[in-house]
Amino acid sequence: MTPKTEFVKFLGRGSVGSVNLVKYIKSDISLPLYAAVKTAECEEYDSLKREIQVLSKLKGCRNIVQCYDGNYTLEEDFDVGGFRVYKMVMEYASAGSLTTFMYNYKDYKLPDTLIRDFTRMILQGLVSVHSHGYVHCDLKPDNLLIFPCRDQSYELKISDFGSSRRVGEDSDCWEVDNPYMGTPIYMSPESVRDNVAEKALDLWSLGCIVLEMYTGVFPWSEVYYEDLAPVLLNGEAPVIPESLPCDARKFLETCFARNPKERGSASDLLLHQFLRGEHKMEDTISGGSSLPVSKKAMKLKIIPPKPPQFKHLKVKIRPPKPPAFSFIHVQ
Repeated sequence: MTPKTEFVKFLGRGSVGSVNLVKYIKSDISLPLYAAVKTAECEEYDSLKREIQVLSKLKGCRNIVQCYDGNYTLEEDFDVGGFRVYKMVMEYASAGSLTTFMYNYKDYKLPDTLIRDFTRMILQGLVSVHSHGYVHCDLKPDNLLIFPCRDQSYELKISDFGSSRRVGEDSDCWEVDNPYMGTPIYMSPESVRDNVAEKALDLWSLGCIVLEMYTGVFPWSEVYYEDLAPVLLNGEAPVIPESLPCDARKFLETCFARNPKERGSASDLLLHQFLRGEHKMEDTISGGSSLPVSKKAMKLKIIPPKPPQFKHLKVKIRPPKPPAFSFIHVQ
């Protein structure tokens, strides 16, 4: 029997379509179930179809968002105006995205231990994505979902694969005057230059995310949008504060290596000292598979932004903390 559905609230927009929280009521169980439903119009069908195809390949993979009830097919429906729409039903993250999760902390800065745990989870997800021959291409806090666990800890999962491409594939989002495969401030120099999806792009984006979790500030927050592409192509990387732990700085230097090959792989970064030592968790790789020994991270000299170009106006990109915003927690 088809369960009854009830709209709960709007959750946000992804690279494709909008996402709503929907309650599913089945007659054979007493408690309702909640799911995040992404809805796309006809012109976005191809992108949504590509996303669910990627997710179907990653079914059951660790730290990857899963479709609701194992259903990896698009549902066809009609909106209130009578127009055809397509829906993808996914598991619901009641703690929200990493972006909204950071609002719970002073100055949006996460504790060091939590940053290391979240970084490990992102990399575990990327190991799965990359091993299946895909590049996410739009890794950012908005696309990382937080799921509360019963022991008061959290699990992070990668979502929104609408911009994903096969390794070596070009992106149809890239344009000469807007050379970005995903969200500009998380893009790597070579992706801006070449418009080719390579695994190293996701590792650069990861570095931006880790830096943001430590500082509470978007990468390139003092750079004009129109200046960003020249800055990246000029050999610059986000400045790494000296106040960060030494192993964190070295991890970020690896992520921001100018030569993509020097970033290594997601598997290599899981073995980095930043994620080992006293912060090491058991079973860091799904399935207990063995990994190659990582290469020694090369030290990268970070070229600071040119003062005349960037200091004439300080641009604050981060939105203000929303008042009294909270997610519905589902038992």
